[in-house]
Amino acid sequence: MTLSLIIGIGIKRNGSHYKAVVKFSFCCVSYFILLSTILKLECRQSLRCGCMMRGGGRWICLILVGLLSLLTIEAYEVGLTFLNSAVAKGAVCLDGSAPAYHMDKGFGAGVNNWLVFFEGGGWCNNVTSCLARRDDRLGSSKKMLKTETFSGMFHNKPKYNPDFYDWNRIKVRYCDGASFTGDVEAVDPKTNLHYRGARIFRAVIEDLLAKGMKNAKNAMLAGCSAGGLTSILHCDNFRSLLPATTKVKCLADAGFFINGKTIIGTNHIEGFFADVVKTHGSAKVLSPACTSKMSPGLCFFPQNMVQYIRTPIFLINAAYDSWQIKNILAPGVADRKGTWRECKLDITKCSPAQLNVLQGFRQEFLHALTGFGNSPSRGLFINSCYSHCQTGIQETWLRDDSPLLGQTTIAKAVGDWYYDRGTFQKIDCPYPCDKTCHNRVFD
Repeated sequence: MTLSLIIGIGIKRNGSHYKAVVKFSFCCVSYFILLSTILKLECRQSLRCGCMMRGGGRWICLILVGLLSLLTIEAYEVGLTFLNSAVAKGAVCLDGSAPAYHMDKGFGAGVNNWLVFFEGGGWCNNVTSCLARRDDRLGSSKKMLKTETFSGMFHNKPKYNPDFYDWNRIKVRYCDGASFTGDVEAVDPKTNLHYRGARIFRAVIEDLLAKGMKNAKNAMLAGCSAGGLTSILHCDNFRSLLPATTKVKCLADAGFFINGKTIIGTNHIEGFFADVVKTHGSAKVLSPACTSKMSPGLCFFPQNMVQYIRTPIFLINAAYDSWQIKNILAPGVADRKGTWRECKLDITKCSPAQLNVLQGFRQEFLHALTGFGNSPSRGLFINSCYSHCQTGIQETWLRDDSPLLGQTTIAKAVGDWYYDRGTFQKIDCPYPCDKTCHNRVFD
């Protein structure tokens, strides 16, 4: 007999609403065996429990309530804050709506510590592609979900996030299409497109300073994917906006995009990034030390400007980054016949010849890291997984089965580096040697 149950839980804490849904499957032979892991659960001051089931009775709800004390809490939901005051400053999303972020306030010893994390979501490189995202969540705060799951690096429990659990943790939503670098004053009335990412960045930081970050003891600028690129491009800018007494560091998760060639030898991503910079007027935000030596489009690549960053920075990246494999190495324009389709969806489906190409991409990626240097103020966690973004998910940030380098989890490596307990600069052996990887499989 199989019983499927859903528990709905609603919680209110300090004015913020948390909600979670947990799904279990039980198989009744002579006793129940718990098969599934908890996905989202947060039980605090108040609790409402309701059960929906098939093949069982009301008594099963009582059993589930009894099991709550044994369950693992891996994620919770945080509400959305709209920064309406930014509109008057012209700091708006592509459609002209107000920027927004999710914030879980720090507490205890972490009340003056701040993690400001920028969301990713690709880029738009011309009017057509920007119009395509103007009216969805990546271009308009009107379309954003009103809550966001906080897990991994955002968690508020020391078990899941030992070094940053009590910090003020902010996730800034992405709605400008250029890693928060755009700054074009003119708005074409025909499209109503606003290229104002750099203004959003500054407005968000100014708002957080007013909310207490001006008293920060510790602060970290971080991000994933296009947001990881934000943390690289804005690292020194972030440092300059905070008090000199604040300890500031930056972290880029899956943000080290390389200027790599496609499987047919073309420079697809180079032209794409050049168009992003031109469309959004990003040149004025990029490092002058870099733009004085090469074109602004090339300075959008971390490999060309990371050597100019003065603030301590940590890079987390998969050497076989799934987004870069799909969009830099083997984009559709370079794979017209779709011979790479299955390989891109699941690395275990790659042919021997394709795996050889992937090994070549890894070498190209590692070569691009040369300018990063080996200063102890800089950290590296480059594993050989087929993944993209590993800090905001509990299973890859810190869990019993999380990815390891030198027997060290990402959470421990980042925490030791931030608090100067030790340095961490490790590069994994080639695929498929790392058995701790959580390789992505796409539909």
